[in-house]
Amino acid sequence: MAGKFELKQGASGKFSFNLKAGNGQVILSSQAYASKSGALNGIESVRKHAASDEYFERKESKRGEPFFTLNAKNGQIIGKSEMYKSVAARENGIESVKKNAPDATLVDLTA
Repeated sequence: MAGKFELKQGASGKFSFNLKAGNGQVILSSQAYASKSGALNGIESVRKHAASDEYFERKESKRGEPFFTLNAKNGQIIGKSEMYKSVAARENGIESVKKNAPDATLVDLTA
């Protein structure tokens, strides 16, 4: 099963999206955007940047949990992963984003 972007609107009126792998697990979450068009631009940016490892920043939380961000060319964070239990699991998450993002379908939950 292919990955998908789910676009949603929160109670605050702002828009965000999640990239889900074929198994339904969230592998990348966006920031909140003021407009739907901003969130759609964010999705296109994920599609564009996910193919190249140079845009993934590997990090560790204050509690020592590995996670990653996907950054645009200008350094702005486009999306953030969940917290992982191991560095190997984080690397699997990055590979999943690389594999799923370019061809992921868009599911608009705001319509």
